[in-house]
Amino acid sequence: MAQPVKILAFAGSTRTGSFNKQLVKIAVAGARAAGAEVTELDLRELPMPLYDGDLEAQQGIPEHAQAFKALLLAHEGLLIASPEYNSGITGVLKNAIDWASRSAPGEAPLACFVRKVAALMSASPGALGGLRSLAHVRWVLGNIHVLVLPQQVAVPKAHEAFDAAGALKDAKQQAAVQRLGQDLAGVVVKLRAP
Repeated sequence: MAQPVKILAFAGSTRTGSFNKQLVKIAVAGARAAGAEVTELDLRELPMPLYDGDLEAQQGIPEHAQAFKALLLAHEGLLIASPEYNSGITGVLKNAIDWASRSAPGEAPLACFVRKVAALMSASPGALGGLRSLAHVRWVLGNIHVLVLPQQVAVPKAHEAFDAAGALKDAKQQAAVQRLGQDLAGVVVKLRAP
């Protein structure tokens, strides 16, 4: 019997009560319904210094960046909810990607990103729902050899979009986000096929 698809799910935000942390949980439910084994990560648990080549040269890759890399290496798919800060990717998400992209001695370049598959989503109080950040995240991931699914979801007016239980009030949005998780699991299975 085939091993379940392993997916790492996280938001590019460390804020308590983050809309994007709520959003990624909905996609996680969809992935689990499709039979995937999902690890949920809060980047707040792995604080990393700003990427600095001198720091890397003197001390190597920081412990939390190594832990993040290990999680990436252990999973086939990525569910990423990206907030939009000033029309782009958040500093915490870009910094985590930058540290994870650094090769350890004897490790192939971009080892924790090559052949990974990602699904993207965003939620924002603004009218575009964080859509501009998704273009940046897609561009960054594509350039480090991550296959990013073409479908994505951006939830506008996020401060009004969720109910008290963390579900989206709009049933179509809720279903679309759950479907992202399901689609990611399905694509990973297909890519495993000989």
